[in-house]
Amino acid sequence: MSATEISSPESPNRLAQATAYFLKFSLLFLILLFISSVFEIILASSDHNLKSGILSLIKWASLENLAFWLRIALPAYLIFSLVYLVSRSLAFILSNLAIILFFSIHLLLIYYYNTTLVMLGGDIFGYSLAEITQTVGASGTLAIVPVMIFLVFISLVIAGILFIRKRIFFPPVIGLLVPVLSAAYIFVGWDENVQPKLETDFETKLAENKSEHFYNAAYRHFEPEIYETDIYAESYVKNYLAGDDVLEPVEYVDEFNYPFLRKSTGHDVLGPYFETKQKKPNLVFILVEGLGRAFTNKNAELGNFTPFLDELSDKSLYWPNFLSGGGRTFAVLPSIFGSLPFGKTGFMELDQMPSELSLFNVLQKNDYQTAFYYGGNSTFDNMNRYLKANEVNRILDEPTFPEAYQKIPPSAGGFTWGYGDKELYRYYLNTVADDTTAAPYLNVILTVSTHDPFSVNDQDRYNERFEQRLEEIGFRDELKEEYSKYKKQYASILFMDDAIKEFFETYSKRADFNNTIFFITGDHRIPEIPMTSKIDRYHVPLMVYSPMLKRTAQIESISSHFDITPSVLAFMHEQYGIQTPSENAFVGQGLDTLRNFRNIHPIALKQTKTDFRDFVMGNYHLNGNSLYEIQPDMKEIPVNNPEKKAALQNAFDQFRRKNEQIIEGKKLIPDSLKVYGS
Repeated sequence: MSATEISSPESPNRLAQATAYFLKFSLLFLILLFISSVFEIILASSDHNLKSGILSLIKWASLENLAFWLRIALPAYLIFSLVYLVSRSLAFILSNLAIILFFSIHLLLIYYYNTTLVMLGGDIFGYSLAEITQTVGASGTLAIVPVMIFLVFISLVIAGILFIRKRIFFPPVIGLLVPVLSAAYIFVGWDENVQPKLETDFETKLAENKSEHFYNAAYRHFEPEIYETDIYAESYVKNYLAGDDVLEPVEYVDEFNYPFLRKSTGHDVLGPYFETKQKKPNLVFILVEGLGRAFTNKNAELGNFTPFLDELSDKSLYWPNFLSGGGRTFAVLPSIFGSLPFGKTGFMELDQMPSELSLFNVLQKNDYQTAFYYGGNSTFDNMNRYLKANEVNRILDEPTFPEAYQKIPPSAGGFTWGYGDKELYRYYLNTVADDTTAAPYLNVILTVSTHDPFSVNDQDRYNERFEQRLEEIGFRDELKEEYSKYKKQYASILFMDDAIKEFFETYSKRADFNNTIFFITGDHRIPEIPMTSKIDRYHVPLMVYSPMLKRTAQIESISSHFDITPSVLAFMHEQYGIQTPSENAFVGQGLDTLRNFRNIHPIALKQTKTDFRDFVMGNYHLNGNSLYEIQPDMKEIPVNNPEKKAALQNAFDQFRRKNEQIIEGKKLIPDSLKVYGS
């Protein structure tokens, strides 16, 4: 193309010029995508353990980047050409700014995943600015090294832009290949069966394009969700699960006005395990931040780093195949104590939280005192708002701790989550009266030590305990080197386990210990230790321990956080005569106590405040558009079964439709049930 042609104002030539220039910009964009992926994989290999090999990861990441590039090339070409026809200089300025801005954000998304092992998506819109600042401050992600890397990479982007503008030229006919290939790809599509063949879920996500995930998730967050009403949905669930008729059908009362309202089943599955006493038992829930099954108790996939909890599980009712309701802490209180749907960004984020029935308010109507203990600030995730709506008698969190207590060591940026587990338990034991004649209590303890940045008091001691534990487990030298990359995480787990041990040693000397039932579970699994499967994020243990137990059991069947309150209320009604409502809006149907592996629960799971793509039914797990079969050890294998996939998708859509109705303002319970609720 001659200089005369390039400067010509005629529309046909200007369109040809736009096509030629777009090819340069688009190729630069593709090259920078490849470079950023190579950088990301090298960064991950230095910080984490890669089982698939760097070349394999680069291959799959390149395919992901190529697919992303082809998806956006045609719309980008159309926009560029239209702007170019109006103003050539404006097209260049906007293109330059777009590339610089894109890769600035892209690099931040890469570093976020490398630090947290969580792909940032629409969940950023589910948190306030204060909560985002708090989380980023805790993780210390704004260190000097990543800032320097960021500046170097953006300099590379700018240099690339200047180079192609002056040194590289293509004829327009070649430039047409990009929009033509993009159009062909968009209309034909990528083969869905071409999935990354990598060893772990961590590596599969590593190969994904972080920007594509972020923008798709943001779009899903703001896109209105529409689900068609299917009057046969419940029969689908029943027929799917009830090959041996193990699932009792849900009897809904008035789905139009109260989407989740149903008859209470009232089956007491816990009673046969307990010695019933005359006085109502105290209930203590210990919700451990990040307590995943992957590193807890015997046969843990990553090794047993909780020796005391392992010992306690042998004296408990123990569910090793248990699921949390969410992949972050926002879901734990509503899931466990209210068996509630999620709303849009979590039940506690609803502008108008509808009246509900919960373990808190039903037991309060039966003379229980309630309290919530937390080492951090309970304003995070709106926990205090939810607790106040349930009229919890006392909320004791970071601002209420006396000066005598020692906070978690601050991060490099000076941030601390609050008080560690040992101080939290000490505060609890100092403020709960040991009075066997007082009213029974329901107390909830939520810990924070096993949260990023995993700093604990007496850090050197627990770093040494980590090294000792590697020896006790019997790891080979090469495994020790791999695990050392997560020393802070594992040291905090050992600290957490010691704190619980000291807590029970002290509690066992109290007069009220013999009439107390303890529930121990994780809010979700620590994401900063790489995961092998999609379900791993939700895979937590549940232990029900008490001196009142007359027999113990290891229960292999799957249940979830949603099933706890229905079973506890049925137990309290049958064994202690407390008044419970004949109807409720619980999502869960109660704990399954069959010792063999099975799942009779349809379970919707929400990974983050905005990532709502997981559904478990029977032995299958639907994650987005992918179907997995859950094995007895809770490992997953991908399966291609359109019939089962359609069954799960249908049941999941019906749950989300009902959830959407709650977002729109429909009630959970009628006014007649508020005598039990808040």
